[in-house]
Amino acid sequence: MAALVPPGAAVIDVGTDHAMIPVWLVQTGRSPKVLATDIRSGPLQSAAALLEKTGTGDRIRLLQTDGLKGVGPRDGDTVILAGMGGETMISILSAAPWTREGALLILEPQSKRADLRRWLTQSGYQIESERLVEDAGRVYPILTAVGGQAPTYTEVELHLGRLAQIGHDPLFPRYLALMRARTAKAAPYDPAAGALLAAYDDIQRRLDHGDGTGDILVFE
Repeated sequence: MAALVPPGAAVIDVGTDHAMIPVWLVQTGRSPKVLATDIRSGPLQSAAALLEKTGTGDRIRLLQTDGLKGVGPRDGDTVILAGMGGETMISILSAAPWTREGALLILEPQSKRADLRRWLTQSGYQIESERLVEDAGRVYPILTAVGGQAPTYTEVELHLGRLAQIGHDPLFPRYLALMRARTAKAAPYDPAAGALLAAYDDIQRRLDHGDGTGDILVFE
């Protein structure tokens, strides 16, 4: 995820926890400065200990705050939100409309991904890219987004992501299987699950019988 940060970017890492991402960013020279925020004092104390140990305190500033409260474009041009649910990301970004004005968002939602994609595309953001990562046996999407007019997303794309962006990822078959299993589990309680399951099965069939050109990944 940190590798998606443009070289030379000034970064705001929201919910930094122990500040491992900020330390990596400045140690590798990817970012000259990072603002690391967290709502809790405990993680920030651990972060301060790590900055002292690594000698990076001159380039990383710690701030205890709720999301992006008290933070603005003067503090950075790239915002990382990771390790939290999509509903939390929506709440944080809703209170920081300046993020639509030229900031790059790097988002790793742990849950409510369809809600996040829907909110982004209806709130003045466009999702530039998606890629998949694996952590502890789970597969997660990482989104990059900027302010702008978003294309229309189908309901399947809101839940799964745009196939043109993630369909060729080596992790996509596992991701599709995991998403199908999750949807099947919710089917008794979710009236929309049946249509999603049918769409996932159609995507799987096209993957199984495609010619390798990528045309099968265009889903309407």
